[in-house]
Amino acid sequence: MSLAEHLRELRNRLAKGLLAITIVSIVAAFYSQELMEFLADPVPRCKPGMEVTGGHCAKVTFNDLLSPFTTTVKVSLMVGIIVSSPVWLYQLWAFVAPGLHKHERKYTYWFVGAAVPLFFAGAWLAYTILPVSMRVLLGITPDGAENLLPMDTILDFTVRMVLVFGASFELPLLLVMLNMTGMVTGRRMVTWWRGVVMGVFIFGAVATPTTDPVGMIALAGPIVVLYFMAVGFSLLNDKRRRRNDPDAELDDDEASDIDLTPGAVDDVESVRPPRALPEQAGTGRTDHRVNGFDDVT
Repeated sequence: MSLAEHLRELRNRLAKGLLAITIVSIVAAFYSQELMEFLADPVPRCKPGMEVTGGHCAKVTFNDLLSPFTTTVKVSLMVGIIVSSPVWLYQLWAFVAPGLHKHERKYTYWFVGAAVPLFFAGAWLAYTILPVSMRVLLGITPDGAENLLPMDTILDFTVRMVLVFGASFELPLLLVMLNMTGMVTGRRMVTWWRGVVMGVFIFGAVATPTTDPVGMIALAGPIVVLYFMAVGFSLLNDKRRRRNDPDAELDDDEASDIDLTPGAVDDVESVRPPRALPEQAGTGRTDHRVNGFDDVT
């Protein structure tokens, strides 16, 4: 395909992906009320007769006239992107796949097959701990003050938590892919465990929007477990690679073991020369010399 044909194909596939996002977003707009209730469900609401001051509960509000409309658009677009992801991901894959080799496509199938469940597991964990995180944050409110939480702030907070947790669960998968390509060995990953554990907890403290230790531990704990699972997989993969190829883990500038033991040489066999000269045709001679020379020159 020429460059113009590639660009036309990219345009068509992007149009199909955007069309799917638009259709799902329009459908989601009719259920925006239920969706916003779902996103705001982790917030401890103030009920009639409950003390509204301090950190006991909060009220969900809209700060300005356009806030309900903009929040509805945000929620609908977010749902449209998530629900229509199989369509636009397939369009992206169909554009890239013809340029990949067979083994590269195989690795991609494995990567996507593991990345999707890991991302949704992280998103589910984030939504599960949201009520605990919100109660901890609201508990800092001094007595005599009320908590008024704008709906768009709740939406941004929830999406940020989901994305951070979902993306963080992909880190061990990245290490596995590096091991499968031969860039990192399992033994090397074992020597990193102290720094990795410390770095993961620091990352959990910085990446989570909350300031409570619950979010940090909830994010760092599963990542550490997934890291050691990735180390175990890498060690098994290295063992399999060494069994199939003893020199697989050698560096590019490291010499492999070569057997330099001299071997016996068989008797020299006479070789029939190529029929390149007229005087050689039909003679059946086994002497490879012609006029004192040992080749056609």
